[in-house]
Amino acid sequence: MLPTVDFCGLTATRLIIGANPFGGYSHQNPERDKVMREYYTTERILETWARAEAAGINTMITNNETPHVLAATKAYLQGGGELQWIAQVNGTAMLKGGETNMIEAIDEVVEIGCSALYIHGGVVDYIWHNREEDKLSMWLDHARSLGVPAGVAGHDPRVHLWIYELGLADFHTVCFFNCGSLHAAGGGERFELVDPPKAVAAIQKIEKPCIGYKIMGSGRIDAKMAFQYAFEQIKPTDVVNVGMHRGDKDGMVEENVALAEEILAA
Repeated sequence: MLPTVDFCGLTATRLIIGANPFGGYSHQNPERDKVMREYYTTERILETWARAEAAGINTMITNNETPHVLAATKAYLQGGGELQWIAQVNGTAMLKGGETNMIEAIDEVVEIGCSALYIHGGVVDYIWHNREEDKLSMWLDHARSLGVPAGVAGHDPRVHLWIYELGLADFHTVCFFNCGSLHAAGGGERFELVDPPKAVAAIQKIEKPCIGYKIMGSGRIDAKMAFQYAFEQIKPTDVVNVGMHRGDKDGMVEENVALAEEILAA
């Protein structure tokens, strides 16, 4: 069985199923994005969550900005799905300069039924860059006022250490690769092996629950190697979030669960 931890009052399996493949966010290339979007119909998303439940996972993460993924989330929860939903809130509209009302977005995911939420890593990267801690604090306090734990994602470990020192977040969702939107070269999709040790050093320093994500470098690293490294390096109270594209291998969910169980039992 997958071990569980107390994650901000939630009992969460140490392996959480993510949703980037559902929305076509491969972080590889546009062709790969298209393949994922075409494969993951609403029906296949629901089937994947059912298989995750059956395999022993009890928590999922999805964003609130990909329409068919959000529709699947609503259908799943309204249909009695048992996975706890941690919502990733907003990102794309704000990063592209659009007018996104974060308070309304938080209200929406809480109303739909999230068990916890965190602010999108790209948004938090910019919050850190502009030192807008008052804005971030307002968003997180609002989420907590609605009765859910409130965390932050972020691609640069310095983002998390800054927020941790300020004591703003209930939990941290830490990217193993600094592949986000704030780079000297001005772009994302940068995956370099110098990054994971910096990420896990931050995780070890942060005395709050953490979710490690992109532990496989968005498909660039062997699954067993990635799981071994992640679980050996994060705190025993932390979890990992892994997106799973069943279009590559139908039994990927079950194989990942078995792999995590084997490594955690060793």
